[in-house]
Amino acid sequence: MEQCEFFAIPNPCKGICKSGPRGYCYGCFRSREERQHWNKLEDPIKRKIIHACALRQRRYELGQSIVEDQDEPILQQSLFE
Repeated sequence: MEQCEFFAIPNPCKGICKSGPRGYCYGCFRSREERQHWNKLEDPIKRKIIHACALRQRRYELGQSIVEDQDEPILQQSLFE
């Protein structure tokens, strides 16, 4: 049984809205797909996205981002597959 939520999960947008080379926003660290579908997502999915964003931000701040090969396209994993 899922716990009842009393408050809506707020949009984590910080108003920067500029994507980096991996496609994540520099402000909230969400992917384009995560930003576009935010209002349609259920709270458990939103919690997972916020957790993933915190990990992305920490990795970015520590400078431990994965360097990808320039010849391969950068693909983001879909939440809806």
